[in-house]
Parts: sequence; structure tokens; C-alpha cells
Amino acid sequence: MNPVLISAAELRDSLGDKTIRLLDVRWALGDPDGPEHYRKGHIPGAVFVDLDTELAGLPSPRHGRHPLPAPEHLQRCARSWGICAGDLVVVYDASGGMAAARAWWLLRWAGVADVRLLDGGLPAWTRVGGELAIGVEPDPTPGDLEVVPGRLPVIDADAVARWDGVLLDARTVDRFRGEQEPVDPRAGHIPGAICAPTSDNLGDDGCFRSVEVLRERFAGFGNGPVAVYCGSGVTAAHQIAALAVAGVEAALYPGSWSQWAHDPKRPVATGA
Repeated sequence: MNPVLISAAELRDSLGDKTIRLLDVRWALGDPDGPEHYRKGHIPGAVFVDLDTELAGLPSPRHGRHPLPAPEHLQRCARSWGICAGDLVVVYDASGGMAAARAWWLLRWAGVADVRLLDGGLPAWTRVGGELAIGVEPDPTPGDLEVVPGRLPVIDADAVARWDGVLLDARTVDRFRGEQEPVDPRAGHIPGAICAPTSDNLGDDGCFRSVEVLRERFAGFGNGPVAVYCGSGVTAAHQIAALAVAGVEAALYPGSWSQWAHDPKRPVATGA
């Protein structure tokens, strides 16, 4: 597997390299102010990427809140970010990679060979003395990336229903148990899933835990092929990144709970 992460110090020392494309993917559920956060301070040269409109298709009960975008749409967006064949792409946010991992996964799925998550995100960047730029960067020279989808494994709801392996639910424990559901119409989890909150992939500093710790964590969930879902397919990508750090390939269920819970034919489990 290609490396998943780049440290803030490594990025700082490599920032003069013109082949690096920086994407700022600050997004959080209930926080529509990503563009404003970007304008107030971002890594110099970074382009803001809107998760809802550029890294996802149109939401619907049938397909979920963040379905995969059409390949041609993703290609237009990636070219507008200046991405060319052979570029190193570094993606970051300010929340430990929880949002930026969606861009990491999607670009890898689309055939971009070298995409890295900035380990620890913007807080790690400032901790190593990285400067911040204010305002908006000039539009980059359009790139020439050719999107070739399908380079990472994806499964649909029917495949999830008959999954013969480890199915990880990356949401919080209370949402998994069905104690609360702030967004979707039914509370609970997919029967047979294992509760594996994405936040447990990170240490107190917001960086990914060590390879050894992540390997031990995921080994504890059992053997067999691994698939991951979350609320809408965003933080599940973070889980897949952590699994990749540990040397495990996993499939993404993009529709996730936001699709499953809208389908009355799909069973729901609650509790631990």
C-alpha cells in the first residue's frame, strides 16, 4: 500500500515542491462555515474544497446524505483544484482528518496514486511553526487529471446485508446503540455490525495512533474481509485510512446509515 499520512514537519520541509497540491477540507456536521474558517487562516497554497458539493453527489433518502459523486463531476472539480497526473496531493482539516479523509479516499478511489492525510491537520501544522495565509488563494492553473474510478473497494446495501466478514460502524457509541439519532429517521445500527468509533483512531494530540496500536485495535474485531460504514460515508473513510495505516484493506459502504435507515425493508438493531 502507498503511505497514507504525511507529518506536519514533512509537509513544512516539502512545501516548496510545485508538485504538491494542498486541499483544505474543513467540514463538520452542523457547521456550514468551512469557507470562512479557510479565509481566516489556511496553509499557504491550499485550495478550499466543499465536501457537500464537490466530494459528494446530490443527497436523497434513496442514496444517502453523501453519495459518491459522478466520476465526471469529480474530474471537473479535481482539475479546478489544479491536480495533474503524478502530483502528490495532501488533504487536511482541523478535526484530525475526519472530513479530509473523504477527499483522501475519493481521490484514491479515482486513481490518484499518491494522496496523503496531513496527520493532526491544521493544529499539527501550527504546532511545528507552519505559517497561515489569510483570504483566498488565486485560482490554480487547471489540472489534467483523468479520473479512473473503482480503485478502492465499494459495497452497496445488498452486499452489506449478506456481508460475511467484519462490518465496522464508525459512529459514536450512543448512535450505534440507538440511544440517539440526530439526523436520520431511525436509530440503531446494521445487524451484525461492530461498534468501532472513528475517534478511537486518534490520540489526544489529534494525530493517528501508532501502527502497532491500530493493528491491535483492528485485530480485536475479528478476522475476515472488512467493510466500514458511518452516518453518511464521511467518517467511515477515516476508519478506512486508519485500517490502511495498519495494513488492512477495507471496503466502504458509501450510503451508510443515512441510506440504510431510510429503507423500511432493512432491519435495525439497537443496544450493544
